Amino acid sequence: MPNTMFIIHAYDDVEPIDIGATFGVLSMAKRVDPGIEMILVANKAGPVRLSNGLEIIAPYSVTNCPAGDVLMILGGAAWPQVSKDEQTLDFIRSFAHKGIVASVCTGALILAGAGLLDGKGATTRRFAPTGTETPLALMKKLYPGVKGTEARFVDSGAVVTGGGVVLAIDTTLHLIARLRGTDVAKETARIIEYPWSGLDGAFSEAAGTLKTAAA
Repeated sequence: MPNTMFIIHAYDDVEPIDIGATFGVLSMAKRVDPGIEMILVANKAGPVRLSNGLEIIAPYSVTNCPAGDVLMILGGAAWPQVSKDEQTLDFIRSFAHKGIVASVCTGALILAGAGLLDGKGATTRRFAPTGTETPLALMKKLYPGVKGTEARFVDSGAVVTGGGVVLAIDTTLHLIARLRGTDVAKETARIIEYPWSGLDGAFSEAAGTLKTAAA
């Protein structure tokens, strides 16, 4: 099987947990399957200041980004600006012609801004601090052509959207399962000690809890 390259797109004010739940999970998955590769890209190569001051280094820019199989768009407080940034949107649209585009958390609103979710089912973070409109509600308001739904992730084929915060782990594991095999995803979930509930992106009907994995 050829290697699979995941490209993680970061921007200022991305939530650090979105880096850990994507790049970090892939890093652990690479111990299970060395055919998994991942790189970090930003609009401009160099330091990227995440939410609350953590800095990471993106070795690639959107203009010299290597070819990849999956582009993952992260969430963060700057999503309203990024969802209107033409350089970012052009990069996403261009990648969509040749690979899978995925989002985690509020990254889905950036994909919606790029027009990739029109007419499709999609999900994003469904909770917010008290008194704040949820990203899922905002998606439905700002992008009425998107079929917003509560889910751990929604796989529409060429586009995959994931739920909020720690559910980025579920989205990443789902992509690993889809592209590298379920056994790789299960073993990754085991070694990161995460109770992954399998390939179904739905929540259970009881109190929004996750479905348990089939025996």
